[in-house]
Amino acid sequence: PLHALLSEVFDDGTDGPFDEWWPRISGDAGFDPALCFLVIDAKGRLAGAALCWATAFVKDLAVHPQARGHGIGEALMRQAFIAFRDRGAAHVDLKTNTVENATAVRLYERLGMMPVDWEG
Repeated sequence: PLHALLSEVFDDGTDGPFDEWWPRISGDAGFDPALCFLVIDAKGRLAGAALCWATAFVKDLAVHPQARGHGIGEALMRQAFIAFRDRGAAHVDLKTNTVENATAVRLYERLGMMPVDWEG
């Protein structure tokens, strides 16, 4: 369900099929399954997820289109902030498309995040 949600939300084809995606994700040095936060709706479906790296990096934040507008993205980000704070992180990073993802940018700004130049 996580791979399917990410594929639907981001719809850019970069993740590839699950059998290629999972080894790449789980084999990454920053991957920690304790930093994968999920929201399940009342019908048992995956409504949202935050996949975070141990380096205090939010790799993916995804909310199913039918579940948007209910505070799921904010709740996931707040949980990530708590987890990173508890691990001693001084700040949290993420990367997003600021042009095509204005709604997410507004969420991040509302949560106190600010844009920075990033090379990578």
